[in-house]
Amino acid sequence: MKKIITSILFLLCISSLIYPSDAEKYLSSGNTKFLSADDAGAVKDLNKAIKLDRKLTKAYCLRGMAKGNLGDLAGSIKDFNKAIKLDPENAPAYYLRGLAEYNFRDYNGAVEDYSKAIELNPKFAEAYYNRGLAEDMLSGYEGAIKDYDRSIELDPKNAKAYCRRGIDKGHLGKGGYAGAIKDCSKAIELEPKFVEAYYNRGLALGIAGDHKGAIRDYNRAIELDPNNPDYYYNRGLAKGIAGDNAGEIEDCSKAIELNPKIEGAYCSRGNAKFNTGNYKGAIEDCNKAIELAPKNADVYYNRGNARAKLSDYAGMLKDYSMAIALNPKFTRAYLDRGRIRAYLGDVDGALEDLNKAKKLGDDHADREIRKIQSK
Repeated sequence: MKKIITSILFLLCISSLIYPSDAEKYLSSGNTKFLSADDAGAVKDLNKAIKLDRKLTKAYCLRGMAKGNLGDLAGSIKDFNKAIKLDPENAPAYYLRGLAEYNFRDYNGAVEDYSKAIELNPKFAEAYYNRGLAEDMLSGYEGAIKDYDRSIELDPKNAKAYCRRGIDKGHLGKGGYAGAIKDCSKAIELEPKFVEAYYNRGLALGIAGDHKGAIRDYNRAIELDPNNPDYYYNRGLAKGIAGDNAGEIEDCSKAIELNPKIEGAYCSRGNAKFNTGNYKGAIEDCNKAIELAPKNADVYYNRGNARAKLSDYAGMLKDYSMAIALNPKFTRAYLDRGRIRAYLGDVDGALEDLNKAKKLGDDHADREIRKIQSK
């Protein structure tokens, strides 16, 4: 569990700085060890505190946090359950259990606990923010945005909330990318080294068509975190769209070096190799992408295009057919398979494909059909 407990929140759980009993002495020692990142030591002292006083709510809260940091999420939740049983009005205990549930991927449980914390403390800014995160995982973007709005209202300097709200505005589309750019820019204003904000603003700028701006933001993200493959991959995509195939190949190669299982980087590098006439290299990258994601229709289609350039018509037909099997509405695959079937003399097969492409709305299919019929 992430150590995101602020000193204010911590004081909500550990309310007293004077510990007269032996149990509270161990609580104080556990508190000190927790704050110095000695979670294992904290758990040992808190075990002693709880053994001496099994109704010491603060000890369960603190031990739950320490267990979470040690990766014992089940134990963490168990301690927060006990704290809540002892004190059902303890807003921080619900909040902390929500954090543990979120990390346990129980997003519905997390939302429920954050909501209870907010019910008990309507000005709990971090509870709104984290409920937004959980709603994001459930694709509840509109609800998440409302929570980020409230979090920002309560804490106008929360850069994370601006960034996440911006991401969700982008998810919703419908002109939301301008809002995403604005929110990520505000997050950067508040925290000039907020790498996630640069990255997500870059994504929004790219979708909005400002690829040069996107590349500038990816450059900054890479400067701040040079080991994140996603930053190189997306910068490579932006470079490719801008016509810089060599730059796309270089960035996708770096992304693959950092993460050999990033399927999209092989796809993009293969496209860039295709654009530069390296058809064998494009096929090799498509092969790897298919190995990683065997149900990606686009990759089969792209490999078919590269095979066509090498006059491997049998291989091309096989790839187009596989693309269609995976995506029966793949209009372009029907069109190109129809064209090559016509070239190879399979008139009936060509007309069947071209008519299917026409039915799916392809503007070029009718012209291809007329060509065949005029012969």
